[in-house]
Amino acid sequence: MMRFKIAVFFCSIIVTACARKNEQKNQVQPAKPNTIDIVAMLDTVWQTEQVPIRKRDSAFQEYGDESDEYKKYQAIYKKNHSVNEQKIAEILKDGWPSMEEIGEQGNITICNVLQHSSPETRLKYLPLMRQATKNKRLSPWLLARTEDRIATDRGELQIYGGQIKYYPETNTFDVWPIVDPENVDKRRAEIGLEPMAQYLKNRRFPLEWNLENQIKRTVAFESENTKNQ
Repeated sequence: MMRFKIAVFFCSIIVTACARKNEQKNQVQPAKPNTIDIVAMLDTVWQTEQVPIRKRDSAFQEYGDESDEYKKYQAIYKKNHSVNEQKIAEILKDGWPSMEEIGEQGNITICNVLQHSSPETRLKYLPLMRQATKNKRLSPWLLARTEDRIATDRGELQIYGGQIKYYPETNTFDVWPIVDPENVDKRRAEIGLEPMAQYLKNRRFPLEWNLENQIKRTVAFESENTKNQ
């Protein structure tokens, strides 16, 4: 009789455990935090930021910056960018996301929005970008591009040659003057960037890399800055 009771007791435990296990299986498991939502959000940010920029730049090439077509896409871009900047601020408020969460394209999207923001905004996020690069969350070339942009904001020579400027006096685009242009390709290679000639050739609106000319432009830039000090 005692053996029977013990057997019934153990059966009861097993049945209860199985029931609990099945109950847990049937419960809806909580979703992993926001990874998909962040990726989807960043995809939307990329499209709404880049599409009007491409159309605006095409309109500029074809009709000029006084055309209705150019102004239309510039207005769309500005409106979208204001919203996108708020979305990026929300993503970054708790730190830089990991590569596993957003991937390289997510980082490119975030950095593009910051590139298009005010100089004050770029400076605000620069320490976070530097830390993210140290933590392997951000590729060095994206940080380098921001460092170059901040240099141009300050009217200083850029380091890696990523910033292109429109010069209205000649109605042309050209590279913002670079520190030690003879060695810029070496510096670029150290952070995984292609040589300047290839970079400029592959742009949406290609340019030609002329080292001799860039050396002269750097000298002229430094001379002008010295004169104005």
